[in-house]
Amino acid sequence: MDWELDTRAKKKARNQAIQQYKPFVRLRDTEALLRRNTVALLMPIVPLSVEYRLQRASKLAEESLAELAEIDLDAISETELQPVRILIGLSFVGFGALSTALLLLYLSTLHPELDSIAQIRRYWYQYIWFVCLGVAGLFVLGREAMRSPYLDVSSPQKIGWDDESSWQ
Repeated sequence: MDWELDTRAKKKARNQAIQQYKPFVRLRDTEALLRRNTVALLMPIVPLSVEYRLQRASKLAEESLAELAEIDLDAISETELQPVRILIGLSFVGFGALSTALLLLYLSTLHPELDSIAQIRRYWYQYIWFVCLGVAGLFVLGREAMRSPYLDVSSPQKIGWDDESSWQ
């Protein structure tokens, strides 16, 4: 008997079932499984006022995640995601710059005895993190700037690639 072939078929069927399961539905179901058990475990322990708040928070989480599970990720186009990617890039750049400025302010006010080389030697790890955040944001912004506003990458028909023979 070929046991390996049987396990491959089972793995393939399981992977196909997992791929059909949407990620937000999986998040909703997993979170609900954990939350419901935790709320049921905490109800007899906590006071009445906390119990009421816990039930309200649980109900709100249930409703929010149900709304989130209804979102179809395949229906979102590249052009709809562009403003979000720009905001994330700007957030990274801004947070990196602000953190670097706060680190410099901290060093100049609380450690004035250190010269700049000693400050960098002592706090190099924080400098690197904040600069890397800014550079990552600049990469995101640069990628968005190089995208063509008229070209939707997800559909090859708009480019004129009707069949695979024109790709070569």
